[in-house]
Amino acid sequence: MTPEAAHQFIRSRRSIFPRMYTSQPIEREIIEAILEDANWAPTHKLTQPWRYKVLTGKAKNRLGDFLAETYKNTTPPEKFLPKKYEKTRDKCYRAACVMLICMQRDPARRVPEWEEVAALACSVQNMWLSCTAYGIGAYWSSSALRQYVGEFIDLEEGESCMGFFYMGYHEQAGKTHRSPISEKVVWLEA
Repeated sequence: MTPEAAHQFIRSRRSIFPRMYTSQPIEREIIEAILEDANWAPTHKLTQPWRYKVLTGKAKNRLGDFLAETYKNTTPPEKFLPKKYEKTRDKCYRAACVMLICMQRDPARRVPEWEEVAALACSVQNMWLSCTAYGIGAYWSSSALRQYVGEFIDLEEGESCMGFFYMGYHEQAGKTHRSPISEKVVWLEA
């Protein structure tokens, strides 16, 4: 791959939201390949803290129902929004696949927690880039509802849910904008 091709590919990654997904399923072999790419993220001391729970079919719909009901049950009545309830449920229903993005802390605590979070984020970025290569849209939601996932699925001791990764084929990608990198960099040369 040329540097130019790499630049173009990286810059083509987008957050593609579930409302943009088609009903086309994602083959298990493709999901497995995407997960294998996620597994090759950098990780200090090879702690490999990423853990993924893959939900498809009825399982993702049960997650949608659980998240919507959890939103309803944990939101004060005066702040409850029926539209948010429906959107929370529908994201899972519209996605072809939902992954619970989980982190397993190194039991020996050989690295600071922020390094584990950074390794997990790199793993998700690998997955996102792999989705882009397959023409699959993806979106990482770090919803506050993630704290209740342990009531839906068993988590290992020391494992926590860091969000939801929605995936689905889509018709068109959205546009995005980045301010110039020159606004975010300071050069020190002497």
